[in-house]
Amino acid sequence: MRKVQAKKRIAKLKKEINHHRYQYHVLDRQEISDAALDSLKKELADLESEYPDLITSDSPTQRVGGQPLEKFKKVEHQSPMLSLNDVFEDKDFFKWLERIEKLSPGNKFDFFAEVKMDGLAVSLIYKKGRLVQAATRGNGLVGEKVTSNIKTVESIPLKLRLDSLDNKTRKKALIHVEVRGEVYMRYDILKKINKKKERKGENKFANPRNAAAGSIRQLDPKIAASRKLNFYAYDLVTDLGQKTHQESHKLAKNMGFPVNPHSQYCSDGQTVIKYHKKIGQKRKSFPYPTDGIVVNVNSISLFKKLGAVGKSPRGALAYKFPAEQATTVIKNIQVQVGRTGVLTPVAHLKPVKVAGSTVSRATLHNMDEIKRLGVKIGDTVVVEKAGDIIPDVVKVLKNMRSGSEKNFQMPAKCPVCGSQVIRKKGEVAYYCPNQDCFATLKERIYHFVSKKAFDIEGLGPKIIDQLIKTDLIKDQSDIFSLKEEDLKTLERFAEKSASNIIKSIENSKEITLSRFIYSLGIRHVGQETAYLLARRFGSLDNLINTKKEELENIHDIGLVVASSIYNYFNDNKNIKLLKKLKKYGVKVKKSRLKNKQNLKNKKFVLTGSLEKMTRDQAKTEIRKRSGEVSSSVSQNIDYLVKGENPGSKFEKARKLGLKIISEEKFLSLIE
Repeated sequence: MRKVQAKKRIAKLKKEINHHRYQYHVLDRQEISDAALDSLKKELADLESEYPDLITSDSPTQRVGGQPLEKFKKVEHQSPMLSLNDVFEDKDFFKWLERIEKLSPGNKFDFFAEVKMDGLAVSLIYKKGRLVQAATRGNGLVGEKVTSNIKTVESIPLKLRLDSLDNKTRKKALIHVEVRGEVYMRYDILKKINKKKERKGENKFANPRNAAAGSIRQLDPKIAASRKLNFYAYDLVTDLGQKTHQESHKLAKNMGFPVNPHSQYCSDGQTVIKYHKKIGQKRKSFPYPTDGIVVNVNSISLFKKLGAVGKSPRGALAYKFPAEQATTVIKNIQVQVGRTGVLTPVAHLKPVKVAGSTVSRATLHNMDEIKRLGVKIGDTVVVEKAGDIIPDVVKVLKNMRSGSEKNFQMPAKCPVCGSQVIRKKGEVAYYCPNQDCFATLKERIYHFVSKKAFDIEGLGPKIIDQLIKTDLIKDQSDIFSLKEEDLKTLERFAEKSASNIIKSIENSKEITLSRFIYSLGIRHVGQETAYLLARRFGSLDNLINTKKEELENIHDIGLVVASSIYNYFNDNKNIKLLKKLKKYGVKVKKSRLKNKQNLKNKKFVLTGSLEKMTRDQAKTEIRKRSGEVSSSVSQNIDYLVKGENPGSKFEKARKLGLKIISEEKFLSLIE
C-alpha cells in the first residue's frame, strides 16, 4: 500500500475505532465483537508501524481507554491504569520475550500468568484498612468514582483482613493499600437478568462484560446490588514489601481479596505457552468470560525497570486466544458451482487470522444474503469462523467505504460450462441446469467418496479431477469399474498407490442404507434426513418405490424435501446410475436397527471429542434408541453431550441453561 493510500486508510480506521470505543467504554454498547475491534486496531498499528510519521497523538494506539462518564465524579489515579499490548501467536510472544531480554541483559526472566477476565477494571483504595474509594479505569489517568456501587459487590472486602500479616506489613497496610482487579458477571446470572428484561420488554445485555459495566455505572446502588457481581484481584499496587507479582497475589488473598485460582507461576517462556494452551482448553467450562491470559514479568523491580512504552507496560502483555471474528477487506467475489448446480458467491479476502488459522475466503451464501448485508467488492467486513467451517461474512463496516467499492451481480451464465443460469420461483438459489457440467460432476463425486458417504480412502479431489478429464469416469458408478492399469496412466501415479486405491474401492462396495442415500447428494438430503429415510423404509427398493404422498407425510420431511427425493428416484438418469452401481457390485445393506424407545423424542447435540466412540458412532446409538441428533443448539435440545475440547456449542448451551452431560453420563443413557 502506497503512503497516500495508507494515510486515507489510517484516517478511516481511526474514525471507526473511536466510534466503537465510545460505544463500548462510554455507552456500554457493542456493535461489533471485541475480536473484530482488536482486528481493526491491529491493522491500524501495523500501518502506523510501517509509516511511523503518520502517527498522531489522537490515534487510538496512543491512548488507554474511553473518557469517563459525566454523571460520576472524576477521580485521578495515583498511578496510571495502563492497558496491555496483545499477541495472538507463540512467535509474537517469543518476540516480546526477546525484546525485554535485550532491554535488560543478564537477568533471568520468570513469569506469573493469569486468566484474562472480560469484565470492568477497577481500582480500590483502602485507608486504615477500610474501603474509601473505588474507581473505574476511565482513560487510564482519570476514572469514575463508583464507591457506592462497588460496596454492593460482596466478594470485595469493605474491611481488610490484616491480622494475617506480620507487624511491619500490617503497619504499611493500615496507612494505604491500592488493589486493582476485575468486576465480572457469571453466565448464569446474566441469563437470569436477561430473562427478566425479556419479560419486561427491555433490551437484553449483549454479554457479561456489558452487564457488569452497566451495573457499576448505575446511579442507584440498589441496581448494582441486584446484579450479584463478582470480583477477582489481579494486582497490589502498594509496596507492602512484596518482591514478585506472585507475592502480590498471595498478599491480596491474605487481605481478603479473591484471586483467580487458575493463575500460575511460569519459570520460562515455554511454560507460559503450555499454560496458555491449558487455559484455552479449559475456558469453555469457566462460568465467566475470558479471551486470553495475562503474562507478567514476575519480578516487580525488573517490571519497573522495563518501564512503559506509550499506553502499555513493557513487562506484561495479553496473550489472547484465537479470535472467532476479525476484520478484513473483500478483494473480489467469485461464484462456486456445487454438486446440485447451485451457484454460491464466495468472497476472496485479504488474508486474515481467524480462530487460529489464516483465511482468504468466506461464503456469502446467496444474492439475498448479499443484499441483506449490503456487501460490495472492496468493503471492509467482519468475518466469523467456528471450527473448520468456511468463514461467514457477518457485517459490513459501511463507514470504512472510500467510494471505490463495486456492486456484485450473479452471472447470467455458468462460469464453468456456459449454460444459462436459472432461478426457480420461490427459491433464493441460482442454478446451473447442466447435469454434465464439469463443476457439478466433480462436486458430486467428491461428495460420493467422502468420509460420511462411501469413504473411499486415497481418492482425493486431484485424482478425481484427472479421472474426469481423461474420461475414465463420467459418473459416480464408473469408480467401481476402475482397474489398476487405468490409475497407472495418470500423472505422478505409482504402482503401489494404484493398488491401494483399487483395494479401497473394492472394500467400500458394501454400504449401509443411510450412508448410501447420503452419498447420492440428493438436494436437501443431509445425514440426518438420510438416516430418517433408512429407518423408515429399511431398504433401497422400498424407498425407490414409495409414493410422493407417503414421503410428504413423514414427520420432519416436508413438501420441498419430499419432492426432491421423489424427483430424484424418478429421474431416468438417476435410475440408470443406480442400475450401474448394482451392476458393478455395490451392495446396499438393509436397515436392521434395534428399535429401542428409551430416547424417543429426546434431542441431542454433540460437541468436543469423545473418548469411547466417535461422534458418528454416538449419533448412530442415539438414533437406534429413537432419539434425534441436532447440529445446532436451541431451547428445544434435551441434552448436550460434552467431550474433550468442546466448541462454541457448549458455551451457547450453558448460556441457555440446557442440560449438559459428560460422555460417561451419555454412555449410561444408552446402556
